[in-house]
Amino acid sequence: MTVPLEMKGVTRVHGRGAGEVHALRGIDLTVRVGELVAVMGPSGSGKSSLLNVAGGLDTPTSGSVRVAGTDIARLGARERAAVRRRDVGFVFQDLNLVPALTAVENVALPLELDGVRPGTARADAEAALTEVGLLEAADRFPEDLSGGQQQRVAIARALVGPRRLVLADEPTGALDSVTGEAVMRLLRARVDAGAAGLLVTHDARYAAWADRTVHLRDGRMEGGGSRSDVDGAGLDESGELQGADA
Repeated sequence: MTVPLEMKGVTRVHGRGAGEVHALRGIDLTVRVGELVAVMGPSGSGKSSLLNVAGGLDTPTSGSVRVAGTDIARLGARERAAVRRRDVGFVFQDLNLVPALTAVENVALPLELDGVRPGTARADAEAALTEVGLLEAADRFPEDLSGGQQQRVAIARALVGPRRLVLADEPTGALDSVTGEAVMRLLRARVDAGAAGLLVTHDARYAAWADRTVHLRDGRMEGGGSRSDVDGAGLDESGELQGADA
């Protein structure tokens, strides 16, 4: 079975000379089918850079990034975009829903951009909304939905179609604890059903839903342990993981 995500020796350097910023330093990470991996670390540790490179929104300075067997680091921008539409689902912290489109249109959009016929795209989008328990809101616009409902639309958009790699950047960051738990149940269930997930979070409660947790500091990976790594852990004001092996 093809591995959804495999990163080897990945670095990402922004700027040049005295202004160089090493966002990622020699990252090796594999995420397999049925596995949810949480990424934790203080602000500026490279979490968002890792997610952007993993999904082809950014390119590594060196190393390989294989998504469903394709090294996207070697592809041009248009080819990377095609891989994202086909194989990768993003759940952004700010959701990035299109205000002028209904919930079902937002979910169907990546399929239509990939050439799927509108009728088929809508049917697939409705199936994805059903999966997240939001089919009744299919024809409502984002402004008419609660924050939790908008988040579920964003998750449905990430899961629609054949894509099996889900990348989530602080998907619970703007939600109350009850809604956050519901979102994590959705992500966990989708991974258990055959997807692979990479979750960036500051909250140890949500990292505990993962099969293992990796910690980043200054662009370096400092661990890839089990779910127990974050059991009972807390975070200080800077987002630093406390009470867990890092």
